[in-house]
Amino acid sequence: MTTSASPTPYKRDFPTAFGAIRKLLADGNDTTQVFIIMRALNGPVPRHNYARLMQTPAGRKLAYRRVELAERFSDPAFIASFAPGTVGAEYRAFLERTGYSAAGLADISNLNREPLVEDPYAWSARRTRDVHDIWHVLTGYKADESLGEAALVAFSFAQSGGLGWAFIALAASLKSLRVTGNAVFARAVIEGWRNGRKASWLLGEDYEVLLHEPLRAARERLGIASPVRYVSAQSVLAEHLA
Repeated sequence: MTTSASPTPYKRDFPTAFGAIRKLLADGNDTTQVFIIMRALNGPVPRHNYARLMQTPAGRKLAYRRVELAERFSDPAFIASFAPGTVGAEYRAFLERTGYSAAGLADISNLNREPLVEDPYAWSARRTRDVHDIWHVLTGYKADESLGEAALVAFSFAQSGGLGWAFIALAASLKSLRVTGNAVFARAVIEGWRNGRKASWLLGEDYEVLLHEPLRAARERLGIASPVRYVSAQSVLAEHLA
C-alpha cells in the first residue's frame, strides 16, 4: 500500500536524540534508537542528497527508476546471482553470517508503521538506509561490534551529511574513552570519517550494478581506503576485554 502524501521535513530535536542515544549506548542491539536519532537530527539531508543525485545523468536515471532497494535486496534470486569475489557475494555472506536482512532493517526503521510514502525525499532516505549493510562490506567495518558500527556511522556522516550519524559516532567514542581510558576507538572513528570524505559519493552509485563488481576493484574505483586504525583498534580493545 502506498500514499502520495509528502512528509514534513523533521526539525532537529536534540532532547529526543539524547534520550535515544542513552538507550542505544546501554543496548547496542536496540537499532530502533538509531532511526529515532536519524529522524531527530537529520532534518533536510534526504532533500539535499536527492538534489545532488539529480545533478548527474546517472543519478537522474536512478531517480526516474526509483527502485526500492529493500525489496530488491530481499529477492532470493537476486542475492543468489552474484559471482564469487563480487561485492554482492560478500554481501550475501554478510547476510548469512549475521542473520540481518534488508527487509528487517526496513521494518525496524518504520517507527510508526506507516505505509510506504511515494515521495522523492522519503525515497532518498530509504535508499540511504538500505545501502548501510553494503557499506559495511565495502569499507570492511564489521556490523556486529560497536567499533565497526561507530566507524561506519562516521563514514556515513562524511558521505551523507546527516548529523545523526555524527552524534552516534561521537557518543560511542566518548563512552569508549570513559570505559577504557584509551583513545584508539575514537581514532578509528575519526579515520572512518576521513575515509568517507576521501571516497567517491557512494549514494550516487547504481547498487544493482555495483553488487556485480569485484569487491577489490570496487573499493579501488570508489577510493575506499583500508581501515588501518580500525584494525589496530580491534586488537587493542580485544586485549582490554580479555
